[in-house]
Amino acid sequence: AENAGNLLEDNSGVKRRRRAASLSDSEIMTILLYFHFGTFRNFKHYYLFFIKGTMKSYFPKAVSYNRFVELESRVFFQLMFFLNLGAFGRCTGITFVDSTMIPVCHNLRRYANKVFKGIATDGKGTMGWCHGFKLHLACNDRGEIIAFVLTGANVSDKDPNVFKVLAKRLYGKLFADKGYISQKLFDFLFEDGIQLVTGLRVNMKNKLMPFYDRMMLRKRYIIETINDMLKNTAQIV
Repeated sequence: AENAGNLLEDNSGVKRRRRAASLSDSEIMTILLYFHFGTFRNFKHYYLFFIKGTMKSYFPKAVSYNRFVELESRVFFQLMFFLNLGAFGRCTGITFVDSTMIPVCHNLRRYANKVFKGIATDGKGTMGWCHGFKLHLACNDRGEIIAFVLTGANVSDKDPNVFKVLAKRLYGKLFADKGYISQKLFDFLFEDGIQLVTGLRVNMKNKLMPFYDRMMLRKRYIIETINDMLKNTAQIV
């Protein structure tokens, strides 16, 4: 009810019908979320043969696939509310940060691609060039995502604007890979009471590091595992 009273209207001035859907918002959200935890690799096949077939008794008023695609955009803000209220973990003072590329198409088709045209950008990561977006993640030592930021693929991992969002819920120590080495970023986070801990590049002078920090840097596989599950199990790409 709170969300319905604050919806933004289209600025074009064209009146559009917002016909009531036979599926409720919670049903649409459940169908969308359940897909990412199943074994289906194609959403259309999942909806037509699983939701309208096997799960028909749970969704007796399931609409056609084309109509469902139109209804997806209605629950965007509700999904964001759900993420913030029930899906994020809490900072424990030990945080790992990393980023991963989310391509929208193959590199050879980036000039002809129409999906996210004008929004998706070209960027280079550890795995090569990518046309699309970059997902910045922060998680605690229990593997729970604390915050995330979605940017263009050309945004640097060390961009202060990214950490203005990520660092809102953080305190203690932040462990990152060598791509986050930056004195400016270290000072920016230190002012908020967050200590950035990274490894050393080959061409850098050696420095003493507490044994605890060195051991925690080895535990960065936690966030690497999250990236792997998001891409290969949840299929965010």
